[in-house]
Amino acid sequence: MKTIEFISQLRAAPDNHLIFVDLKGQSVHRGYHLTELKAASFQTVDCGGQTNQWQETIVQLWVPTNAGDDSNYMTARKFLEIFDKVRGMIPLDLDAKIRVEYGDENFFPSTYHVRAVAHDEHVTRVFLEPPATACKARDRRIAALSPADSCCALATEACCSAQAAAKTF
Repeated sequence: MKTIEFISQLRAAPDNHLIFVDLKGQSVHRGYHLTELKAASFQTVDCGGQTNQWQETIVQLWVPTNAGDDSNYMTARKFLEIFDKVRGMIPLDLDAKIRVEYGDENFFPSTYHVRAVAHDEHVTRVFLEPPATACKARDRRIAALSPADSCCALATEACCSAQAAAKTF
């Protein structure tokens, strides 16, 4: 999900409590803090030797050790106040994908994708999905070639093998 889409969803229900939920239904604990907003810029080289670059907005959440069950969830309005203040301080790309960085005993520490946002009467749920790895070189080859011609057509052949890598690097 793009940052602008996420923020628009929050603006639609600013008084709702904001609950971040994983694919198993586990939620980030009450009393979490929005501890950091990051305007991340990535420049990479994949195993096929191609350079890639993209932007992400990363929201970092943290639950203090003294946050008890009597703590409340942050409202969308509070989140938006923080977001708007930070946006005035650093350039956040609204077209960039938004990610949520978090980890605890229920969530493996990672930077999660925002899969969807849903509202009910008093709650806005942000559904998080763990990231998956991919081979960009393989994906490009599959998209460009027929399966018979693809470097990954045979189970015994890998686009990232030493032989394939030697051709690109």
